[in-house]
Amino acid sequence: MSEIRETTLPSGLKVVTDPMETVETVSLGVWVDAGTRHEPAALNGVSHLLEHMAFKGTERRTAQGIAEEMDACGGHLNAYTARDHTAYYAKVLKEDSDLALDIISDILQHSIMDGEELAREQAVVVQEINQAIDTPDDIIFDHFQATAYPDQPLGRAVLGTEDLVRSMSRDNVLGYLRGHYSAPRMVLSASGRIEHDRLVDAAAKAFAELPPHSPASTEKAHYAGGDFREERDLEQVHVVVGFDGISYDDPDYYCASVLSTLLGGGMSSRLFQEVREKRGLVYSIYSFASSYDDGGLFGVYAGTGEDEVAELIPVMCDEIVKVGDGVRDDEVQRARAQLKASILMSLESTTSRCEQLARQIAVYGRPIPVAEVVAKVEAITPEDCARVARRLFAGAPTFAAIGPLAKVEDYDRVAARLRP
Repeated sequence: MSEIRETTLPSGLKVVTDPMETVETVSLGVWVDAGTRHEPAALNGVSHLLEHMAFKGTERRTAQGIAEEMDACGGHLNAYTARDHTAYYAKVLKEDSDLALDIISDILQHSIMDGEELAREQAVVVQEINQAIDTPDDIIFDHFQATAYPDQPLGRAVLGTEDLVRSMSRDNVLGYLRGHYSAPRMVLSASGRIEHDRLVDAAAKAFAELPPHSPASTEKAHYAGGDFREERDLEQVHVVVGFDGISYDDPDYYCASVLSTLLGGGMSSRLFQEVREKRGLVYSIYSFASSYDDGGLFGVYAGTGEDEVAELIPVMCDEIVKVGDGVRDDEVQRARAQLKASILMSLESTTSRCEQLARQIAVYGRPIPVAEVVAKVEAITPEDCARVARRLFAGAPTFAAIGPLAKVEDYDRVAARLRP
């Protein structure tokens, strides 16, 4: 059976592989320890703009050429920006893995950031920002994040603002690239029909021009909580209520995931059953647990009608508080089974395995065996869930709402409902 292997190049670039001998494809990509929380306030959105610009031409490839090369081999090339990292990845047939590696290394080292392309892409990103603003069940999470982490990088929007994006120069984008995209802050991860030693040799050549060092300037997360409301003429009120969460390395990390699944992660969850099935107050309601190196957020989203929101919020708060009073063994069993199935099903995708591996190396410094993860999930007890619920819900809540707000309770009333 093939095993995960990892190698750190002399430059500091980490290479990790997860071979799958029964597939004919390879997913590979680079995960960079540079995201929204690494940006200065005046350049909020530059990580995302850089991600766009990386595909807009290099010293030896035009933007169209990059697209045509990937289409010609039937592969897929993509990227995304998060608050704590940026990823560039591809999925190709096994015989085209060298091409995928060459393109990704090319765009990360030799992008020219042409001025005309930059102007066009700034306009595209502004359209993306406006689309997010016009999507209340999307933009509500940016407001929730900003309220939870006010006046700090972790609270800023990944996309930035229109004014900031339009103001960014070629030098701004290139300067951010050169200042943050260094070898020690990158993980090259691959999964599928791949040979580790061959990839290591190819990576050493392909990424030879990466800078060897860049300062890691990350402002520590300081959760505050609070209230955000925006009156809009919408058919629904979109609500998020949440709390200070749990970091990746916290002993309660897996328990928080089980708790989120139990509370609002499936059709049998407490929130879905009580709020949607029994009362018909919503179409969509779910809980979430997101983590960072130094903190996290735990919360619940719901979308409901202007009249229904008066009943929704008390019921939602009541269900959140009741979890801390105790949970049944059968609930925990179902939540553990859902989480375990999600973990194991993701192993069937080269892309999922590639990304999971990269994140594990970036966060924990080592690959985490699946058996270890499953064992930690299966060890969660009802007592653990109730204890972690009490821990999470003891602090000041964050509340965000967009839509017709006349019947939405004030923050103090919501906060009082959430006190155990």
